Amino acid sequence: MDENHALDAFAALGQSTRLDVFRLLIKAGEVGMTAGDISDTLGVRQNTMSANLSILSRAGLIRNKREGRSIRYFADMDGMRGLLVFLMEDCCGGRPELCQPVLNELACPC
Repeated sequence: MDENHALDAFAALGQSTRLDVFRLLIKAGEVGMTAGDISDTLGVRQNTMSANLSILSRAGLIRNKREGRSIRYFADMDGMRGLLVFLMEDCCGGRPELCQPVLNELACPC
């Protein structure tokens, strides 16, 4: 991931509703959620949610799949991985033991 792409991702996550959406989709995992379910869960109007989902999608943080009349959204784990790698690419100045606690914290306990 280059710096401009990282800045787009941070800008997308720099708004409360979009951050909530992204975290909700991470929790939903590979099942994902429909736009209507996301709106209902977060108490956000559907037209506002649509704009937020579009911004997250352009930033490479979520992806979608059409299911008939609905669109199901998923956290884009490759996009999230790219952002984390960007943040940590120069981590620890060649001392990987300093990064290990951070990596352990990131590892999914499930």
